[in-house]
Amino acid sequence: MEPAPVTLTDRHQSLDVLRGIAVLGILMVNIPTFFMLPEAYQYPPADPGFDAAGAQAWLFVHVFFEMKFITIFSALFGAGILLMTGYGPDSSTKVHYRRMLWLLAFGMVHAYALWFGDILVSYAVFGMIAVLFRKMSAGKLVFWGFFWITLTGLLMVGMFASFMMLPEEMDPASIGMAQSPEAAASIIAAYQEGSAGRWGHNALMALMAQLSGMALFGGRVIGVMFLGMALFKSGFLTAKWGVTKYAASAFVGLAIGLPLAWYGGQHAVADNFDLRGLWLHTATNYVASLLMAFGYASIVMLICKIPVLALLRVPFAAAGRMAFTNYLTQTITLVILSTGTIGLGLYGTLGREELIPIVLSIWMVQLAVSVIWLQVFRFGPFEWLWRSLTYWKLQPITKPKA
Repeated sequence: MEPAPVTLTDRHQSLDVLRGIAVLGILMVNIPTFFMLPEAYQYPPADPGFDAAGAQAWLFVHVFFEMKFITIFSALFGAGILLMTGYGPDSSTKVHYRRMLWLLAFGMVHAYALWFGDILVSYAVFGMIAVLFRKMSAGKLVFWGFFWITLTGLLMVGMFASFMMLPEEMDPASIGMAQSPEAAASIIAAYQEGSAGRWGHNALMALMAQLSGMALFGGRVIGVMFLGMALFKSGFLTAKWGVTKYAASAFVGLAIGLPLAWYGGQHAVADNFDLRGLWLHTATNYVASLLMAFGYASIVMLICKIPVLALLRVPFAAAGRMAFTNYLTQTITLVILSTGTIGLGLYGTLGREELIPIVLSIWMVQLAVSVIWLQVFRFGPFEWLWRSLTYWKLQPITKPKA
């Protein structure tokens, strides 16, 4: 039997709420890459304007957001594969592959025309692989999920641990962790002016991000997708666990993960982001992000089980149902703000602490617009387009009149 589009009555609100929170949380981590040199994502001092206020803003985002919400989003993508295809012997994957191919197309346009930090291409590629393992038991999915996550973690930490052999006065630009002052000024000017140099730089960074991301970070992505499948099969993501179990999961995940992330991040700030210590906050946050993502998700599931909080869930569920649209419109908004020609050209002019209010403003707008839009329409505009292309038939977009 070929899968059909998920109807409103088939949806699990808990998945929508968690997805909405995840897509908003991801923005807090992504936003520096729209306004700062790409190297500043991994090595904050690569930003020429980096200062003490920026360090504290980095620490806040590192502890509470970095890798936590993308982990949740990746797990939900794995759960969505099961929701789309099923995992019994008669389920079909033909539509799933068509859906992933269109996602790949969206991702390539997104990456090369707008923003190099795209995640859609990786999701499309690994989504086509993950579906092959959907029939595995939850236990096997957990085992292989952690296998790939651990392998990736060791690879990443090992790569950064090699920096310990660097001499104390090593210039970060000489090993690709920063730009020379001249190159930095040229890149910033290209983005502010919206010149051809901006497009070329973005395309180069997109290619590098896709190749290195899938090679070095791909195991984490597919591993977390496996965990998402397992959590869906176990009933965790559909709020079927008991309140006590969710509360215990939240406590354990955050009680261990939060101090671990704080320790590594605080050490990086105190050490002025010495490249030789980069492995430490990478390793601690790599582990902490898994624990905290599980803790955050447990809290959301608790909220979904409490009837009096139904109104609180509405805007986040709406944002989750429009996650694809919200993700892409975040990019469009930030490209307009950061680049020149048709935008404001703010690239290179804002510190990390100044980006946080922009994120909060986008959150408020997207939560409000998502609720209003879904009063009239069944899907977000990009969700509708993706569905229509997947099924090669225009899907109804407006809600039936009462």
